Amino acid sequence: MTVPAAYTVARNSGRAVQRIFSLMLIGLAIPAQATIIPVYLLITQMRLYDTLLAIILPTAAFALPVALLVMTNGLRDIPNELYEAQTLDGAGPFGVLRHLVLPLARPAITTVAVFTALNAWNGFLFPLVLTQSRDTRVLTLGLWDFQGQFGTNVPGLLAAVTLSVVPIFVLYLVGRRYLLSGLTAGFGK
Repeated sequence: MTVPAAYTVARNSGRAVQRIFSLMLIGLAIPAQATIIPVYLLITQMRLYDTLLAIILPTAAFALPVALLVMTNGLRDIPNELYEAQTLDGAGPFGVLRHLVLPLARPAITTVAVFTALNAWNGFLFPLVLTQSRDTRVLTLGLWDFQGQFGTNVPGLLAAVTLSVVPIFVLYLVGRRYLLSGLTAGFGK
């Protein structure tokens, strides 16, 4: 969803698009902790409490502003001549998106994927508040179980933390080639 939105923001300079973009960026200033009560009420009203979807939806919503910012800066680095060449070759907006933007936006997409996955993987607040049963327990809450009332199983906790890092480390290894260029998108001009 972020790629088409960022494509629209990067290619249109209209007031309405820029105002919507600015409104989306206001989401960067709102911490998740400040909205946990309204999020909890929405999740319970939608009857999603104690489901994995209750964790996924708010996590994705809070990742959108950063993802849109990174993707927009990455797409603004694509020269206008390439867009014009695609248009002259007969490509419509969706053809340009598919054949030009997606291949050239790999660094930005990788950066967004690693950042979002890292935040979702390390998320603690939403799983703690929006789930209750052991069936929907995620890794961060499982690590919390190593802490008892009178002590902490330190060797077990450190082993579990080490194992919990492996999936994110693999994601980083897969995307490291594109990660740096995606993080520095928009700063080359």
